[in-house]
Amino acid sequence: MGQILAIDYGKARCGIAATDDMQIIASGLDTVQTSLMVEFLKKYFNENKVDEVVIGLPVDLKGNISEVETDILKFIDIFKNEFPTVKVNRFDERFTSKMASFFISQSGKNKKQRQQKGLIDKVSATIILQNFLEQRTR
Repeated sequence: MGQILAIDYGKARCGIAATDDMQIIASGLDTVQTSLMVEFLKKYFNENKVDEVVIGLPVDLKGNISEVETDILKFIDIFKNEFPTVKVNRFDERFTSKMASFFISQSGKNKKQRQQKGLIDKVSATIILQNFLEQRTR
């Protein structure tokens, strides 16, 4: 069994989280510039067995899809061409950034650390992945 990777896709950078090999625990992995994602994933997949990827689905409270979805769909096409054997899942990412900010604020980090957008992206990816795992076990 391999890992599941989650991507909180953004125009500038992407937060990334991964499970353990037993697909039980979600952990923040990294934040990567969006322009470098494919290179990062090639290296990561070369060093780790990854069965699936979960990419956030940016939906607002009214159920409307965010404009970044166009970029995400382009990324998914590139991803499927580069990694055809890795299954791609989508998962609603509503509230993940707000939840990530809240969890970071409760962690005891100072104000400067809490405002690091890369940290928020990585924690958001972790929340997406944890929610995906919980839904899967129901």
